[in-house]
Amino acid sequence: MKSFFDLIKKRRSIRKFTDQLLTPEEVELLMKAALMSPASKSSNPWQFILVENKETLQKLSKAKTHGGSLIADSVLAIVVIADPLKSDVWIEDASIVSTFIQLQAEDMGLGSCWVQIRCRTDEDGKSAEQNVRDILNIPYQMEVLSIIAIGHKAQEKSPFNEENLQWEKIHIENFKIRENESQGK
Repeated sequence: MKSFFDLIKKRRSIRKFTDQLLTPEEVELLMKAALMSPASKSSNPWQFILVENKETLQKLSKAKTHGGSLIADSVLAIVVIADPLKSDVWIEDASIVSTFIQLQAEDMGLGSCWVQIRCRTDEDGKSAEQNVRDILNIPYQMEVLSIIAIGHKAQEKSPFNEENLQWEKIHIENFKIRENESQGK
């Protein structure tokens, strides 16, 4: 039986996908995980746009300068949007739901990669969020946080190596500056 720790250790950003489509049941399971995600005061400010059309995936892949090209090769992009009028912590709520989607994808043996949209631009300096908004006809009261690209893995990555854990980032009782941090190393 897999443990949650095994799941998070194995989950890696996958940027190469096969052409195999997801089944309706797989998409439904991903969306169930999203809809069960916690949100501040149960406000659930998030909504989702599911994109499978190859032409639209291609357009979304160009919404920002760097890191979006992998969307074109995915078979599903889940665009995570939220209504800031429903929650002052919509960014946190949308981030949590984005992570839930990725963890569910990994649990199903699928690959995923978070593509940051908020605060990013395209090569002309235009807001990536505005580009996504234009492509998908998103109303102005909604904010775009991320696109989660999903598909069957065309690459495998080694699980996270526990020997690389940065234990020095953990502080007990108060923040302690370590010798090498105070010297700018």
